[in-house]
Amino acid sequence: MTAQIRRLLAAGVAAALGVTMSPPAAVATAQPGRQSDRAGASAHVGWKAAWVASMHHPFAGFETPNWSSAGFADQSLRQVVRVGTGGSAVRVRLSNRFGDRPLRVTGVTVGRAGVGAAVQPGSLRPLTFHRSASVTIPAGAEIVSDAASLSTRALDSLAVTLYFADATGPATLHENANATTYRASGDRRSASGAGAFDQTSRSWYFLTGVDIAGRSGRDHGVVVAFGDSITDGYATTPDADNRYPDELAERLATGHRPLGVVNAGISGNKLLADSTCFGAAGVSRFGRDVLDQPGVRAVVVLEGINDIGGGGYPDFGCGSSPVVTAAQIIEGHRSLIHAARARGVRIIGATLLPMKGAVGFDTPAREAVRDAVNRWIRESGEYDAVADLDRALADPADRDALRPVYDSGDHLHPSDAGAARIAAVVAPLVGQDDPGRAGAPRG
Repeated sequence: MTAQIRRLLAAGVAAALGVTMSPPAAVATAQPGRQSDRAGASAHVGWKAAWVASMHHPFAGFETPNWSSAGFADQSLRQVVRVGTGGSAVRVRLSNRFGDRPLRVTGVTVGRAGVGAAVQPGSLRPLTFHRSASVTIPAGAEIVSDAASLSTRALDSLAVTLYFADATGPATLHENANATTYRASGDRRSASGAGAFDQTSRSWYFLTGVDIAGRSGRDHGVVVAFGDSITDGYATTPDADNRYPDELAERLATGHRPLGVVNAGISGNKLLADSTCFGAAGVSRFGRDVLDQPGVRAVVVLEGINDIGGGGYPDFGCGSSPVVTAAQIIEGHRSLIHAARARGVRIIGATLLPMKGAVGFDTPAREAVRDAVNRWIRESGEYDAVADLDRALADPADRDALRPVYDSGDHLHPSDAGAARIAAVVAPLVGQDDPGRAGAPRG
């Protein structure tokens, strides 16, 4: 393992373990660099991540404008998310990790989502933070709310509404939500109707997680899908929950050993290089975005195609993009395997999808790197299991290209059918029906 990868991974895992975090938070104030009092946020036990969005720096976006640069002031933000598990209590996690000033959240509510920005009548619940309706989150910090009683089922949609009376400054966000976020003027936390929410965006802001407890032992843990835009659901149908982790969640939510699924993909993300537009390097965010998720049992890794395809291009203000070798990418994957195994998390490696015809990606040199990385993932035996997506989604007439039905049109990102095919390949490997395989450390 190279020294750079060791440093990045150590920093990410340290954050997940809490060894570099500040002392416990004061009432209604988070501390920089930590998630405030996750275990003690309520008396409930058995918390599990039910929905996740991996956060990154504010930036304007390349295709769809967002609100992150300007932030919010005297505005309410309603974000609709589908949860991967059910229960009787809910809490949310808010992030100001990439903010440049303290973030004052005046208040938060959660309820069962209706149509669009509407909330089902009678389901709205106020959320508190150490029993305070408002909370201040310093720059670099994250915080967990107290619990609220709300009955949910797996695959229910919840609406989380944040009100900011004061200016937030640039907003920590997840740029490619592939879902609609709603904004209204003034304090609309308690509004069940959609009428006031007359502005929309396709990004998520500040909301980095929703956790659920109280399933009475029926839920057997969480699978984290970790990767880049293919995991993030780029090019699948917006507001349709057709990303591959959504399709996987639908497959794993039933049966006698149901599993939840959360999505830790970031569009444009690289395994080895940090970016102010596309998130921290996979090897450095793995601890925070995967190992730190409550109830994690298994992780599916689909990462590295942007290291190959983006190597050597100008940074466009997003950070350097060095040319990498197959050996460097393999070392990055090994670092994730070692970290997961140290925490008893089952880790599944996915081969990199075909990319023939993808603008900027498809060159003989880059294809050679992809082939070498896939050969190692497929044949080395270092992952607990392998999802061979390369073979599963390839065109039988040209194995270096996506099969047309699985191609969104850019020859790189899967269509809705391609995302469903990925879920079908991954689902049997998670170990839902084998308690010795779901989350148990190998060996």
